[in-house]
Amino acid sequence: MREVGTIEELWRYPVKSMLGQRLAEAKVDEHGLPGDRRLALVDRETGRIASAKTPRLWRELLKCVAAIDDGARARDDDAGSGGGGGGGERYGAALAAAAVRITLPGAKPLWTTDADVDERLSSYTGRSVHLTDTPPEGATLERSIPDAILAAGVNAEVDAALVEIGSGSPPGTFVDFAPLHLITTSTLDRIAELSPRGAIEPQRYRPNLVIRTTGRGVAMGDFPATGFLENDWLGREVRIGPDLLIEIIAATPRCAIPTLEHGPLPRDPMALRTVATHNRIPPLADVAPEPCAGAYARVIVPGRIEPGDKVLVSVD
Repeated sequence: MREVGTIEELWRYPVKSMLGQRLAEAKVDEHGLPGDRRLALVDRETGRIASAKTPRLWRELLKCVAAIDDGARARDDDAGSGGGGGGGERYGAALAAAAVRITLPGAKPLWTTDADVDERLSSYTGRSVHLTDTPPEGATLERSIPDAILAAGVNAEVDAALVEIGSGSPPGTFVDFAPLHLITTSTLDRIAELSPRGAIEPQRYRPNLVIRTTGRGVAMGDFPATGFLENDWLGREVRIGPDLLIEIIAATPRCAIPTLEHGPLPRDPMALRTVATHNRIPPLADVAPEPCAGAYARVIVPGRIEPGDKVLVSVD
């Protein structure tokens, strides 16, 4: 394996399509980061998962912040130190049961255990919604065609694809495809370089892991680690820290979400347009090219990670 960088940031998003929380450490298992995408809103009218991938209906969710309190993590850490080898299996139990605090713009915090949680979220979104921790069988969401959003704007009613969530992940969460989503600073720097604003925020792409690259890449030989580095990682194993081992299973196709307001971050259509122009590739073999940035991964060996941990990628 070859060292390519270190972990710079860790993020989890307890409620799908809401802003999340930055973590100082995480124990990653087959489901990804504990508490990540474990809740979602279901549209009562359609039965589909609410997702800002359809900006006309759900972009206001990206102005909400969802967070799990640190007390749940402490309870998990206590369980994990009890000896007898059972702690690892119990890791995440408190997080799975913990209430999530949701901060709506201009309102007092809402807890997922509040009796009126559905009523308040329905009022905020303008749709009748139900908050759930159990993905419906065959759960789907609508994904507006990215190029159509770029052409017509976020308020337009455009063609959309119906997507079944979590097809590359164990059941039980609301991830789009796979348990982990990562992006490198090499990719972020290239997008910033190509964008008129000259900057890009990693939060727009909603990764679990931001990897600070060091200038060495992995492909058919040595090459400078610049540009959309993850394009060359498909099918490779990645070791992070002393224990975690993951496999890159797809490039991450980008939707309209990076272009939208994210809390205090303003709209930025170039966050998608730049990728659509300069990195339109097949996310998987035998799939039509799409704008891609970052990569999806599955977990081979669980492990605890934190910022500063080394990242190594397998070589041929």
